Amino acid sequence: MSERQVPYSAGTRPGPQDAVRGMTARRACLIWLALAGLAWADLVHALFRPDGGLDDEIVRSLRLPRAGAGFACGALLSLSGALLQVLLRNPLADPYVLGVSGGAASFALAAMMFMLPWWGVDASAFAGALLAVLFVLGMARREFWRSDPVEASPRLLLTGVVLGTGWMALISLLLTLAPDRGLRGMLFWLSGDLNGAADAWPGLLVLGVVLVPSILAAPQLNVMLRGETVAHALGVPVGPLRLRIYLLASLATAAAVVTAGTIGFVGLVVPHMLRISFGNDQRMLLPASALGGGALVMLADLAARTVVAPAQLPVGVITAITGVPVFLWMLLRRRH
Repeated sequence: MSERQVPYSAGTRPGPQDAVRGMTARRACLIWLALAGLAWADLVHALFRPDGGLDDEIVRSLRLPRAGAGFACGALLSLSGALLQVLLRNPLADPYVLGVSGGAASFALAAMMFMLPWWGVDASAFAGALLAVLFVLGMARREFWRSDPVEASPRLLLTGVVLGTGWMALISLLLTLAPDRGLRGMLFWLSGDLNGAADAWPGLLVLGVVLVPSILAAPQLNVMLRGETVAHALGVPVGPLRLRIYLLASLATAAAVVTAGTIGFVGLVVPHMLRISFGNDQRMLLPASALGGGALVMLADLAARTVVAPAQLPVGVITAITGVPVFLWMLLRRRH
């Protein structure tokens, strides 16, 4: 069995210019260094002057790909959450609200039941996410291209919720029919797992593809926050922009699920916390959300590997345990 197959068989409000101060380059580097678990000198030697020793192999083949994949997954989820919250004008929207993750998870579990290799599982997950995207687009196609300024987000939101419920029913059916020998691995993957993250570059590549056009669209998103009537009046192409943002958020969610399974609360809590702390300027919020989400998943992965060592917890369990009380605290803090 290859290394990649392991998880499937194992168990006063600052201004907008301050929005990215919560995650500086220095702080991100410190997190990466903490994940390595080696002395600084050994880490630098392993990265820049490898000699084929054990430490070099641990850093370059195990720790670095896993840290990079965790950062990419968290950044994609958080960025997707920030985009959907603007698209739906709902601060409670998250990357899983439109059913994309459910489609990816359903197809991935079916691939695991048929004992496909890791690339087959990844391809199946992406195909499921694509099918979910096409289904929502087909059901809400009029909502994307509606020319009048009436708010069209509720129907899109309801379509995604109903579709997500259907995917969850399919997931329950697959788990019921799954053989006992593979059930634990499937449940572990559904809770979020970075054990099989042998390569970080696919997730990082998708992150770049999604982040750049999102930042370029940030000024128009700021206008959309004032309502579609105002956006239409100011010349913002609301229909095409809504479609573009939905596709970017769906691509980000699909890539995150393919990378690490289903990890919850990152796309909900991180953008919401940054918005409360630094304001709602999308030009700053979107890149800050990517940095904050990536850092959160990396820290959650560190906790998952060390809390009950040598056993490992699913990363999604850590994000849920921390995300629920944090979000409840934010709700209590902002009663109005």
